[in-house]
Amino acid sequence: MHTIALVDDDRNILTSVSIALESEGYRVETYTDGVSALEGLVAHPPHLAILDIKMPRMDGMELLRRLRQKLDIPVIFLTSKDEEIDELFGLKMGADDFITKPFSQRLLVERAKAILRRAAGREGQAATRSTPTESASLERGQLVMDQERHTCTWKDRPVTLTVTEFLILHALAQRPGVVKSRDSLMDAAYDEQVYVDDRTIDSHIKRLRKKFKMVDNDFDMIETLYGVGYRFRED
Repeated sequence: MHTIALVDDDRNILTSVSIALESEGYRVETYTDGVSALEGLVAHPPHLAILDIKMPRMDGMELLRRLRQKLDIPVIFLTSKDEEIDELFGLKMGADDFITKPFSQRLLVERAKAILRRAAGREGQAATRSTPTESASLERGQLVMDQERHTCTWKDRPVTLTVTEFLILHALAQRPGVVKSRDSLMDAAYDEQVYVDDRTIDSHIKRLRKKFKMVDNDFDMIETLYGVGYRFRED
């Protein structure tokens, strides 16, 4: 049974989301502030943490920063804020997804399922890899992506990607020059049980570009073909 930690100072959200997650077979640990959550998560690491950003004693951003010093677990942020700088900062620290309040409980449950399945899939691939010489790296010019370690570098400089961003970029970089529709990128990043709209993919592409431009302002490898989709530019 997977354990999910839910951290929010709104007890109504704790109750309703816990019921939704438990009905899907997950064990849920709840916390009402960042300080108690940090102690509990470090002592008993969950498989996934869902964190509110605005909380007393310690906000979600600071909680994630401290967690990343000790744990490498998937994280979903719940936020009522729409300032892009907060979202980018959270993603840079290693959040896997953002869901803006008010949100659909079904959407949150399906996003949590998808992240847990992807995390389990990566662990399974690493455990069953047949030989130590078999490479899990994808190299496209200055881009290097290691699936086993979930690392990405551009011009030998690390670029921190969430699970979803990594899967989208990997799908594009596998076949440079080939246009990928939004639907095909959704298939690569989410499973068939998760429903997302076109704007979700556009948002992930926007974040990908910003992250790469933070390490190389001239980065222009992800091209948009309006009305068609995206492609990774051929050298």
